[in-house]
Amino acid sequence: MDYLEKARRVIAIELAEVQRLFDRLDGEFIRAVETILQCVVNRGKVVVVGVGKSGHIGEKIAATLTSTGSPAVVLNSLNALHGDLGVVADGDVILALSSSGETDELVNILPALSRFDVRIIAMTGNASSFLAKNSHVHLDVNVEQEACPLNLAPTSSTTVMLVLGDALAMVLLEARGFRKEDFARFHPGGRLGRALLLKVRQIMRSADQMATMPPDVSIRDALLKMADVRAGLAVALDPEGGLAGIFTHGDFGRHFRQHPDLLQRPLSDFLTRRPVTIRADKLAVEVLHLIEQHRIDDVVVLDENDRPVGVVDSQDLARFKLV
Repeated sequence: MDYLEKARRVIAIELAEVQRLFDRLDGEFIRAVETILQCVVNRGKVVVVGVGKSGHIGEKIAATLTSTGSPAVVLNSLNALHGDLGVVADGDVILALSSSGETDELVNILPALSRFDVRIIAMTGNASSFLAKNSHVHLDVNVEQEACPLNLAPTSSTTVMLVLGDALAMVLLEARGFRKEDFARFHPGGRLGRALLLKVRQIMRSADQMATMPPDVSIRDALLKMADVRAGLAVALDPEGGLAGIFTHGDFGRHFRQHPDLLQRPLSDFLTRRPVTIRADKLAVEVLHLIEQHRIDDVVVLDENDRPVGVVDSQDLARFKLV
């Protein structure tokens, strides 16, 4: 069996169904965004309900909404009529997921939900279904073909639901002006949380750990100073204390063969005059991006007057559990 070819077929089918979703996005999606936005602004929440595979997708959508500033909870449809409707309050939005739109458990709780002052957004693959007709907004997740070879197992249909849920969450994120700092407050744990919560000044090596010197010192003296403070770069300062440039161990290795008298030459001859820098008040995640983007080991940290106040050494990132 050609496993790769079969896998590509599955992916191709699901991508085609996502493209169909992309092509048919319309005013109903806008209404859904505006409905949830108004709910969240008024301190309401999104109550996500689904059964089976749709229920699993609903849990992920609820988690994404909550983590990006739109509070959401999952209502177990099987237990809804036995006390769990207590999570629903007037002003909430119900996001009901069902590929057929005729799922018994969802149909059975609609009359109970109608007693609350809520708006119902249905995500179904059947615009003529009971759920679609009894909702305030209908999001069409119809698919022409499941990726299952038997066209039975929910595959394309759940992918389309998931993609549409992500689209809702991300549009709401932007509409609410959700920032990196907000994201960090909701994700304090793990590497991502630390990178978003820590500031550059909290992870940098301070000024007394920097190899700073005037540009006219010799390369030999610069290397000795770098060794004294165990730094990977020399930071040259101009007469006003501003950044004149940097010289790294890598620079020494690149120039040594071409310049036999390198150790006696002035540092100014080999400085990188405009190195990559970052402000001390930036988030640690930003310095991670700089190191990865420019493939460098050290970033000079500047204060508000463009004066070097520290260095972020990539070797220190593991100590802060940022990599």
